[in-house]
Amino acid sequence: MVHQQRFHQWRKGEAHIFDDEEHGFVVLDCASSGFKRKKPKLFYLLLISLVSCSFVLLVPELFGSSSLSLLYSLGVDSEGARENYDANAPPCSSMSNGTICCDRSGIRTDVCIMKGDVRTHSASSSVFLYSSKQTSGFVDLFSSFLGVAEDSDDEELQHEKIRPYTRKWESTTMETIDELDLVVKKDIAGTHHRCDVWHNVPAVFFSTGGYTGNVYHEFNDGILPLYITSQHFEKEVVFVILEYHNWWITKYGNILSHLTNYPPIDFSRDKRTHCFPEAIVGLKIHDELTVDPLLMKGKKSILDFRHLLDHAYWPRISGLIQDEEREMQLKLNQSPSGPVRVQSMKINKQDQKPRLKKPKLVILSRSGSRALLNEDCLIKMAEEMGFQVEVLRPNRTTELAKIYRVLNSSDVMIGVHGAAMTHFLFMKPGSVFIQVVPLGTNWAADTYYGEPARKLGLKYIGYEILPRESSLYSEYDKADPVLTDPKSVTDKGWEYTKKIYLDGQNVSLDMRRFRKRLLKAYDYSFSKINWHGMPIFR
Repeated sequence: MVHQQRFHQWRKGEAHIFDDEEHGFVVLDCASSGFKRKKPKLFYLLLISLVSCSFVLLVPELFGSSSLSLLYSLGVDSEGARENYDANAPPCSSMSNGTICCDRSGIRTDVCIMKGDVRTHSASSSVFLYSSKQTSGFVDLFSSFLGVAEDSDDEELQHEKIRPYTRKWESTTMETIDELDLVVKKDIAGTHHRCDVWHNVPAVFFSTGGYTGNVYHEFNDGILPLYITSQHFEKEVVFVILEYHNWWITKYGNILSHLTNYPPIDFSRDKRTHCFPEAIVGLKIHDELTVDPLLMKGKKSILDFRHLLDHAYWPRISGLIQDEEREMQLKLNQSPSGPVRVQSMKINKQDQKPRLKKPKLVILSRSGSRALLNEDCLIKMAEEMGFQVEVLRPNRTTELAKIYRVLNSSDVMIGVHGAAMTHFLFMKPGSVFIQVVPLGTNWAADTYYGEPARKLGLKYIGYEILPRESSLYSEYDKADPVLTDPKSVTDKGWEYTKKIYLDGQNVSLDMRRFRKRLLKAYDYSFSKINWHGMPIFR
């Protein structure tokens, strides 16, 4: 058996959850008086009920009121517990060992917490929790008389089902997510339960299925919820992944290494039994691409997540810089000596003189639908305005650290609405984000990227194009609702939105109209980087 060396001392208030179903009541009816001899089991039941009621009535005389209080405390909350009960506490805010608490109140996700002897069983897509709680002696006695005793080793005390993915409201998507059975079983003294790997830290179970492969969904449905759910463990947590993808681990390895000290577990392929003292199944999510400090321990916000990204990507970025410096030095060593080298040194000295900096503009370029057809004109106008322009064309295989390096050093980013706008998370607070909003995408553009960008502290400009700036202008009659009333079209359903506005539209910017927004971004950025103040952004 493998035993993890790290140990996590649980702190008060961390994911301790209370289960309302934990405490049960045995109700005995002392008023029953009749029975039929042809049903001896019913006779014994009534007889035991009568004896039980008599016992309860005699307890105060035999043992005193304190003993009676102790008896009732086994099944009923004490007065002190009721006094300390917080009606405003979030679901699953405290709990006891051997129980499962599931919060199914959210529209986006279900989250279940298991505390105690937690063991994986991938063959049956199950996670077992063995409870050592003793049932009432009366219940056991009744079971023996009635002949309904079950095989204790297989007795289920609680059974929950969950698909650990954060798009709960999309039934068709959720049907593709592997389902887990969470089962509380009665633990019989002396029974040995298999454990191949023992972990002294909690586990977080989640799926990388669904829309994984789209950078927006990877961050919104996965990485950010994982941060929200696990950051309070301070890396002392193990990630157990359903629908495990090696490429996803490689792509987000830099971030994962700042959320956990342990390698992730492939739930389906790792057939060993992993044992944990606690497990969170499912991820918490707050809103689109953000972290709500009011729902976080320590009031962590999206700025704290951005700070984590800095730490996650800097080692790789530092390595890239060193590689470039070595390559440059190699070229210098191969260049002719003498006057040329002296001249280059003079140029370098001149470059060291203080001079005004140019704001850096990054254009996120798209190919296919929603492409910027006059991108060259935009680059020319921006350079003439005074920007240092860099065009970034990311794809699914582009290393995130390289994208982060470009955008982290930028002052302004421009892009047409789409999943790549998720990369605004890589910009420094105070930078400018200009999102070009095609026809029919106004609500989505602001909800998924505009509002989250403002929460990150970016200066956001949403440039809503006019019908004449859309390629649809030459495909539809000028009075067609597709051009004049896009909302009436998108209200028909997602299929119309996708076919017409997302997959069937490109953009040609009206440079005279767009120049006003770009000039505003330039003036703000130029002042910020050269006068080292925070100019007013209007």
